[in-house]
Amino acid sequence: MTIRLVTFDALHTLLTPRLPIYVQYAQTFAPFLGVLDPDSLKQSFKVALKQVQNEKPVYRGERGAQGWWSEVIKRTAIGAGAERTVVESSLSQMVPRLMDRFSSKEGYKLFDDALPVLRELREMNICTALISNTDARMKLVLKDLEVSQYLNPVLLSEEVGVEKPDAEIFRKACRLLPQNGSAAGVISPHEGVHVGDELHCDYHGAHAAGMHALLIRRPGAEGEGERKEEGEDLREVAVIDGLLGIVNWVKQHNSAAG
Repeated sequence: MTIRLVTFDALHTLLTPRLPIYVQYAQTFAPFLGVLDPDSLKQSFKVALKQVQNEKPVYRGERGAQGWWSEVIKRTAIGAGAERTVVESSLSQMVPRLMDRFSSKEGYKLFDDALPVLRELREMNICTALISNTDARMKLVLKDLEVSQYLNPVLLSEEVGVEKPDAEIFRKACRLLPQNGSAAGVISPHEGVHVGDELHCDYHGAHAAGMHALLIRRPGAEGEGERKEEGEDLREVAVIDGLLGIVNWVKQHNSAAG
């Protein structure tokens, strides 16, 4: 079957933090908590994020994403050495600032190859969509980065109630394509390919849903934020070193298929 749909992960695939997340946290914390050790802050954020993801999948909780991220922010600051009472008294100011920052291009930027590849896939009459384990603010980010028009549907775990690697979120993308263009309407997962930076959630999740998959591993500093697993074995995994690899892969696959 020819490929008619390419779905993308968001973070570390199409876009990346404008500055490392722990740096942006440090800048926001400083007026309230003083200067925190960068290495401690970096490690604390990773631990806090993983804890809350495990405790509250798909942003569950009384206050939704706002409350979810408030907990991550609190644990990050305390874990980096800030005084608990000071953190708790400052949350009402720090949380909105960080939520706003990571709702726009102030917090994120596109990779240089993202927009050219989205445009080229459109010229090839390939539909493009986004599947991300994140909250609804990602739509604001995509709009601010001026790529919303290239991604339809945009499936965010907070909004659909499931997250990668659940096969349902991938199959939903195949069912929700816009009713125009050569790839209109429902298509088979076998006619889609997903690209992302997480071996388990993106690559194996897409395969489990019946889609093709590509794992992105950018060389050098651009790939530092990717979700790499310790000791990961990529010998049987289809890996690309940038988004142009998707265009080349689709062209080769469709040429062979048709």
